[in-house]
Amino acid sequence: MLTVPLSRRLSASLITAAVVALGAHLITLAAFFVGNTFDASILGVANGFFGYSSIVVFILLAVGILLTELARWYVAALVGLITAVIGAFLGTLLTSIASGATLGSDLMNGVVSSLVGVNLTFIVAVIILTIAAAPRLFDRIVTARPAKLRSGRVLLVRLPSPDLADGVVTHMEKSEIDTELADTQWADYVDAFRAEGWNILEVPIAPDLADSVFVEDAVVVFGDVAVITRPGSEHRLAEIDDVETTVRSLGMSVARITEPATLDGGDVLVVGDTVYVGRGGRTNAEGVAQLRELLRPSGRTVVAVPVTGALHLKSAVTALPDGTVIGDPSSVDPRLFPSFLEMPEPEGAHVVELAPGVVLMSDAAPRSKELVESLGYRVVTVGISEFEKLEGCVTCLSVRIR
Repeated sequence: MLTVPLSRRLSASLITAAVVALGAHLITLAAFFVGNTFDASILGVANGFFGYSSIVVFILLAVGILLTELARWYVAALVGLITAVIGAFLGTLLTSIASGATLGSDLMNGVVSSLVGVNLTFIVAVIILTIAAAPRLFDRIVTARPAKLRSGRVLLVRLPSPDLADGVVTHMEKSEIDTELADTQWADYVDAFRAEGWNILEVPIAPDLADSVFVEDAVVVFGDVAVITRPGSEHRLAEIDDVETTVRSLGMSVARITEPATLDGGDVLVVGDTVYVGRGGRTNAEGVAQLRELLRPSGRTVVAVPVTGALHLKSAVTALPDGTVIGDPSSVDPRLFPSFLEMPEPEGAHVVELAPGVVLMSDAAPRSKELVESLGYRVVTVGISEFEKLEGCVTCLSVRIR
């Protein structure tokens, strides 16, 4: 289920309610101006009469939008009707009392009668604007790119755990990990992004979670929506909470993969509007189905890809910026991709776009680097040998938020 930060929903509700209330107020003034043969003196009278009503409508509508988000047209119609009638009633009552009228049955009868008389134009204007304009305006504000993201590209990373050497491997033999070298390699990796203008945002270190440095598995980003995953390995479930807190600090909307689904971010490869999801050891069918449903409103197509002999889909393939999928055809069927290029080394299957025309690769794949350079890209290489020993690669160590 997609959730939007309360602060953004509240702001959107207040702005939308203000626009509707002001719009209805101005429409009503214009109607009275025209109905009174363009007598400008009526504007002051009408402005005073409908002032309280417009304020009450603003308050009630802001609450109604926040609670319902005007999810369906009939919800918007109901919110508009209730808001308009109550707003006109209370506004007229307050205006009358402020003018010296005595609260009683005669006043109440007069106020009720005004709902189909002098207040009718105002009520109709509120209802129409709430149905026709409010849902679009609210959605536009809610889905607007947060200011923190507009400021540039954000690289989400997580420091290696002191227990990195205890990381789990599945498709290779366990090797001794040099944790000091791993720390140096991690810093060099981050510096490669920083040199290309990325803003670095660190998830708090998790000392007891050996695999937590592979932050890509905990969250997948689609525009301004962060999908918090549910890792397929039970020992990694504890990694996601701090990652969710961190992406929420950016003002992003958040969705969650929920039980019984499992989904690792390393199984998700985005190529244009197509999202390839590896179906293997860490991601199950329910995980693919939940992601497909979450992305349906965005128009993206989710394609499940059987993966064999590799931990994740992106352990076997990634994609160049032009959409060409590169990698190892022994782990996935290359016919599933419109354009596929086999790489000469296993480590050459992994690229990350650093900037337009610039990609990051492992320094363990020199022939692959030459091949990618021959395609017109500038290639930056980093050493990540200690992470490769744990079935990691250049994509696993970060989440790129543009």
